[in-house]
Amino acid sequence: MMDITIRAIKTLREADVIVAEDTRRTMKLLKFFHIQPRQIISYGVHNQEKSLPKLLNLLSQGKHLCLVTDSGMPAVADPGGILIDACWKKNIQLDIVPGPSALTSAVALCGFDCSKVLFVGFLPRGKKRRRLFRELKDNDVVFIFFESAMRVGETLQEALDILGDREIFIGRELTKVFQQLFRGKTSCAVESFKETKGELTLAINLRKGEEG
Repeated sequence: MMDITIRAIKTLREADVIVAEDTRRTMKLLKFFHIQPRQIISYGVHNQEKSLPKLLNLLSQGKHLCLVTDSGMPAVADPGGILIDACWKKNIQLDIVPGPSALTSAVALCGFDCSKVLFVGFLPRGKKRRRLFRELKDNDVVFIFFESAMRVGETLQEALDILGDREIFIGRELTKVFQQLFRGKTSCAVESFKETKGELTLAINLRKGEEG
């Protein structure tokens, strides 16, 4: 909550409708800043398509909508892309209030040469994940992705086996209260993250000449 900007608070106060990934979490944020919403509508992964006509109708009436996601920027591995695309297609005016983002935080904190970055959001599972690692092995990029605590151990071991023992940055719960940062070799990360919690952002340095 402490990362919020003055502009974001002003936007939330002035919005006709707040569109929230999780209304309960968003209400906690609004209560903390003494904001009483005029109207709040649920808009998560589970109901994006269903909610879209209602939201577009409100926008067509000239209502100002403010989209809020729980732990990151809307449409960056969070709900929002479908609504934003629909607004462009209907010539509805858009704006953005920049806020905390695990992706940009990882780019800033990893210390790698991030002039070439490939971000894929959450990784696929099983064979598709291994195939992706093989396809990326010879790419001159910093490879950034999100992973859950439940799968990160398996993902790190596969990264070690396929990509080699690379320099890696891991941010656990980036921009949140219990943030934890790690930078080292993939082999060390395998040991350090055998048991963990939360959501992780990983940046693997595949830049040529920077294997270690």
